[in-house]
Amino acid sequence: QISKMFGAVVVGVGIAGLARIRDLLNPMPSSPSEHLKLFGFVSRRGFGNINEAKQISLEDALRNKDIHAAFISTENRSHEETIRMFLEAGKHVLVEYPMALSAKAAHELWEMAEQKDRVLHVEHIELLTEEYKQLKKEVAGKDLVKGTLHFTGLVLDENKSGFPAFSGIARLTWLIDLFGDLTVTSATREKHKDKNYSRMTVHFQTANKKPLTWIEERGPGMRREKKINFCFTSGCLENFPEAPKSSVGLFMQDQNLFAKKLLGQVSKEELAAEKWRILRCLDLAEVIQQYCEEPEKIYS
Repeated sequence: QISKMFGAVVVGVGIAGLARIRDLLNPMPSSPSEHLKLFGFVSRRGFGNINEAKQISLEDALRNKDIHAAFISTENRSHEETIRMFLEAGKHVLVEYPMALSAKAAHELWEMAEQKDRVLHVEHIELLTEEYKQLKKEVAGKDLVKGTLHFTGLVLDENKSGFPAFSGIARLTWLIDLFGDLTVTSATREKHKDKNYSRMTVHFQTANKKPLTWIEERGPGMRREKKINFCFTSGCLENFPEAPKSSVGLFMQDQNLFAKKLLGQVSKEELAAEKWRILRCLDLAEVIQQYCEEPEKIYS
């Protein structure tokens, strides 16, 4: 039996794109990734070659019958258009989160992938970190009373990365994955252009009406870190549990998952749960953006 191979192209060669090229060229032995073969990469900048990977044009990538899948690592703003092009060309797609900067676009693209019977896989390496896996174990089976997740980092260019509820959707994904479905009760945002500072504060309720807060704060010189404070009936968790170092890189773990989907090795239940989570987070991101952008309501 000839083993099925999927030709792949990487679109965009920033930090993630370069990691993708590296991992496609060096798949984990006897992992699903061995079924992926890097055909080349697409970039607006001229590179020629990167290691053994050759640069090809976007037209070639879309037309070439030997390319079955696209790894999209461009800036957030262009994800939607790039996914659309590759799905229309009948290719499977792996895209870095967020898959789009509006919920409507995300739902349309997902529908398109289903109609064309193509895999649309959204990378969520934040769920694959050892730190997160330990946290999830720690939280499992506990009753939440209230909680806060506070992220800090350097300022992003919003024209490229989108509104903070979308660019920071990794945090929202954590909260949904840990505590189930959430409802937005309020969201506000302060922004100081001159100081290059932005802080978004979102208040949620869990299905059991428990309050959760997400703060996404970015400014000059801010260390990239997450702080948690989750209080349960049994006590509070204020630090991340100790976590071992993983021997498998995050992008490689994600690539293996994508390859498993291409090979039909992921259950319908898992795929459905993942689809719900991804689209639900994007729906919530849009609700948050609407709350933050509403003119101040004046109650008389």
